[in-house]
Amino acid sequence: MELSTWIAFFAAAWAISLSPGAGAVAAMSAGLNHGFRRGYTMTFGLVTGIWTQVLVVGVGLGALIAASSLAFSVVKWVGVAYLVWLGIKQWRAPAVPLAAAGNEGVDVSRRELFVRGWIVNALNPKGTIFLLAVVPQFLELSRPLLPQYAVIALTLAFTDLVVMAGYTALASRVLRALKAPSHLRAMNRSFGALFVVAGTLLAFFKRA
Repeated sequence: MELSTWIAFFAAAWAISLSPGAGAVAAMSAGLNHGFRRGYTMTFGLVTGIWTQVLVVGVGLGALIAASSLAFSVVKWVGVAYLVWLGIKQWRAPAVPLAAAGNEGVDVSRRELFVRGWIVNALNPKGTIFLLAVVPQFLELSRPLLPQYAVIALTLAFTDLVVMAGYTALASRVLRALKAPSHLRAMNRSFGALFVVAGTLLAFFKRA
């Protein structure tokens, strides 16, 4: 990949990472409930989900999902159901303030947070369609594709790691500032509602 091409994709990657979506909501929710150190684990799951999407697009399965109504619908509705489930779970979460730094979110393991992050990004056909529309513009078909996909995957990972760190830290700081159960309950319900909104938007997403 030429340097000029990579710079253009690097700029696009920042726009992709900064755009509000299910990934950003998941990162902020993790920071809200588990603090930065534990909550940031979800970001690694989100990045792995992005890599899964790049792999799917790279091997051509993305084209199948885009072309097949059944495959698209199955992936979409599984993603919708998962986001709504996360929203309901967040809405019903107890209004418990974050205690000592060593006791952050002990009820949820880092592995579970990682898996949640992976599911949020991997089971999102909107992301697949988006990558199918964007990635080919930066590929040089006369050159080996595998190294180019590797550069694209690593670039997306870098921008997501930085941006989601900001989202997670912001939510974590908000959580530490809130002590009253009513405030914490309102925050839980706000993030729960955002998950449901993200799932609803995905439900209305249609192939171009």
